[in-house]
Parts: sequence; structure tokens; C-alpha cells
Amino acid sequence: MEAGIILSMAGGLGLFLYGMRVMSDGIEKVAGAKLRKILEMFTTNRFTGILVGFIFTALIQSSSACTAMVVSFVNAGLMTLYQAAGVIFGSNIGTTVTALLVSFKLEKFAPIILLTGVLLIMFSRKQAMKKIGEVIVGFGILFMGLSTMSGAMAGLRESPFIMNMFASLKNPLVAILLGFVLTAIIQSSSVTVSIMVLMANQGLLGLDLCMYITLGCNIGACTTAVLASLTGKKDAKRAAMIHLLFNVFGTVIMYVILQLAMNQVLGLFVTMAGDNPGRIVAYAHMFFKIFLVIVLTPFIGAIVKLTYVIIPGSDKKVGYRDSFQLKYIGDKVVLNPATAVVEVIKEIDRMASLASENLNRAMNALITLDEEDIEEVYSVEENINFLNHAITGYLVKINQTTLPIEDARMIGGLFHVVNDIERIGDHAENVADNAVKRRDSDISISKDAQHELGEMLDMVNTIIRYSVDMFAKGTLEHLQDIVQLEEAVDEKERELQQHHVDRLTRSECTPAAGMLFSDIVSGLERVSDHATNIAFSIYGSDNEDTED
Repeated sequence: MEAGIILSMAGGLGLFLYGMRVMSDGIEKVAGAKLRKILEMFTTNRFTGILVGFIFTALIQSSSACTAMVVSFVNAGLMTLYQAAGVIFGSNIGTTVTALLVSFKLEKFAPIILLTGVLLIMFSRKQAMKKIGEVIVGFGILFMGLSTMSGAMAGLRESPFIMNMFASLKNPLVAILLGFVLTAIIQSSSVTVSIMVLMANQGLLGLDLCMYITLGCNIGACTTAVLASLTGKKDAKRAAMIHLLFNVFGTVIMYVILQLAMNQVLGLFVTMAGDNPGRIVAYAHMFFKIFLVIVLTPFIGAIVKLTYVIIPGSDKKVGYRDSFQLKYIGDKVVLNPATAVVEVIKEIDRMASLASENLNRAMNALITLDEEDIEEVYSVEENINFLNHAITGYLVKINQTTLPIEDARMIGGLFHVVNDIERIGDHAENVADNAVKRRDSDISISKDAQHELGEMLDMVNTIIRYSVDMFAKGTLEHLQDIVQLEEAVDEKERELQQHHVDRLTRSECTPAAGMLFSDIVSGLERVSDHATNIAFSIYGSDNEDTED
């Protein structure tokens, strides 16, 4: 009999965990990009950060996912540790929502919820609706698992061995350790506290013991972020440490309070929840977190400073010109599908700055024949080629993960952007080759030709700047300017080619100089085309809902 109960418990737990995963992944696919933008916009101070962290975690039902996203933002330089602390504090409240829902015994509606989700997946033509169906299916599976576990737990009361084992568990510190170990293994405090809710409802655990186990669950919930940050940068480790310190300090505070006033605390929650033991545990979990956020928020600055004491030093700074190094993506950055595209865009923006600077360096070398500039152009081009291969490889990697729908639609465009930037780099190298040819063959460029090349380069620089800005920010701010500039560059190219023919006709330049001039002008026009492609890469048909 006990073996059958254990198997039922294991099966129910498996369904619960899988339902949580499906629901969380589905929400991240449907709304991950929008939630990420909210995180970016509304974390300017600790109070809005707490609110956003709460809402975000309540929606995706995972403080670990929220913390991992925050770690990614810190790595990408989009969020400071002080802002991250507010979001992490809020996520600790948001993670209590699951247990609260469980306490309302919604499992009787699980079959209807599950059927609704399946119907959406099977019959909806829009991908967004299918993903919403996945969220609903996950929710239904979660409660089916709860129903299975609840039924199995009812049988546990018939086992003297199990009841004696629970009765012998009286030491609060052992209960805290048990909560920590269980949550560290399952990797979700929402799951372990939900199990506490079910066990309290079945009378398997006393309410006072549930309180202490819940405290241990809070610390155990930090293991996911801590493990994920181990291979990350120091600020990633510090962000995970903020999460850990909040829950360690919180556990100490609540342990002292419960030791001094357990009866009064239980009396408060009994008044709120009546004779429903599971709801008492869920309320206690939520109000403990709210209380701790209120108590510890004034000390956010001190907690952040403490993380610098625990994790001293700093990472080697990677500038945009550093050779053969990635700054925002790679082995030293925690891979989080919800923020992967943001990090890629930052890395591509860095690559674009290199290519733009190299083009101007090459054009300067063409006129001055500066040896150092020529060598630098070739050196930077090697770095651009490295970034091209590294970023492309990373795009392939993240394209195999579960990305938010909006981000998944951008992947194709990002491949094209990297290729266009690499081609701009190639044109800079081509200009450097012409500088070498001019030096070795003693080719002279007239002042008029130099002036015309300078004018065209200014136009190309402007279109590159507008295009990269439009791509990096994801806005249409410079759209009309880019369209007009592209037409102007095309017209300028035709005009300068005619001037070149006129000079040849008047014998004002040599054929060798004319061929070199013509090649540079054609190259600048093609650079303008690649820059325009960058601006328009993330827009178009990929942004529409796809149909079967």
C-alpha cells in the first residue's frame, strides 16, 4: 500500500513540475519580450522595481526565471545592481502566488482547464493563441498533479510509519534544513510550499512545522540563481547573492519572531483563513515575504555593498575595440532565453561601431597613406570577422532554445544584420587595399576628388549612424531620413562617377587614379545599401502572426 502511495505521489509531483514548466515557458513565449521591456522601463528606482518584480514573477510563476533575467540585464549593462535588488525583492513576493492558488483547491476545475488549452492548441490558426493554449494546458496539468498528490496524501494518514516519522519532526532548525534541501532538489519554492499546503490540508504536518519548513524553502529557492551565476561575471554572482542574502536574513528574522510569538502569529493567520490549514500556510508564506520586503527595503544599499565584500574585485573590462573578445554574450554570460536577443543586439551594436570606425580609418589612410592606420584596418577587420563567427554561432545556439515569440521572429533578421556589418568591414578592408596600391604605385588623388570622397563619406557615416541607432533601439525614428539619404547617396554615386569620367576626358587624372576613385565610390554606395539593410532587418513579414 505504501509503495502505491509513493508512486502516486511521485506521479502527481511529476505532473505538477511539468505543468509548472509548460505554463512558465508558455508565458515567456507569449509575453516574455513585453515583460522584458517592462523590466527595462520601470526599474528606475527600488520601489517600482519591487512592483515590477512582483508582477513579473506572479505571471511566470518562477522567481528563479525572474532572477536569471535580472542577472542577464546586469551583465548587459541595462540594469544596475541597485535596480536589480528591487526586482529581486519583488520577485520574492510574486513567487508566493502559486501556493495561494493551490490553497483555494482549484484542482476540481483541472479537466475543464486542460480541455480548454488543448482545444486552443488544436484549432487555433494563430501561433500566439496556440502559445496561450500551452499556458492553459500547463495550468491544467499542474492542478491535475495537485489532485493526484492530494489523493495520495490522504492515504498517508493510514500509514503508522509515515505518521510517526512526521510526529518525530519537532526541531525547528531541522524543519528549516528539510525545506532547504527539498527546494534545492526540486529547484522551486512554489512547488515545495504547495506541497506543504496539501500536507497541512491532510493533517500530515502541524502548522508550526509548516512555518519553519517554508523558511527553509525560501533559502533553497536561491540555489538555481546561485548555480547559474557560477560561470557568469562578478555582477551576475552579486545579483544572485542579493537573492540569497534577502532570504537568509529573512529566515533569521522570521525564525526569531516565530520562536518568540508562534501562537500569536498562528492566531493572526487563523483569523484570516478560518479553519483551512492549507490556506493558513499559503497566507503565512505570502505575508512573511511582504513583511520582509518592508523591513529590508531600507537596507538595499547596505545589502548591495555587502555583496561587494563577499565577492570582491571586478571583471576585466571589455571595450568595443578589444580584439577577439565578446562582451555581452559567450561562456561567461548566463544564457537566459528571455534576454538572449537583447544581449545579441548589444554585441551587434558593438560590432557595428567597430566596422564604422574602421571604414573612416581606412578612408583616412587612403588620403594620408599612414602605415599605422593601414595596419590597424587589417587588424580590426580580423576582429570583425571573429565577432561575425562568434555572434552567428550564438544565434544558432539560442535559436534552438525556447525564445519569446517576438524574439524568435527577429532571429532571421539578426543573422542578416551581422552579415551586413561584416560586409561593411570588408569594404573598409578594400579601401585599405586601395591605399596600399596607391602607396606602392605612387598614385595621386586630386584635391577635387578628395573633397568629393569626403562629402560622400559624410553622407554614408550619417546613414550608418541612423541605421544602427534604429536597429539598436528598435524604433522607426530615423526611417524617413534613411530612405532620403539612401536615394541621395545613389545620386551622389552617379554624380561622382560622371565627374571621374569628365576628369579623365580633360586629362586631369591618370587612368589608375580614376579606377581607384571609381572603386571607392562604388564601395561607399554599397556600404550605404548594407546600412539601409540593417535599419530594415527587424521589420517586415516576420512580425506578422503566422498561420498553419
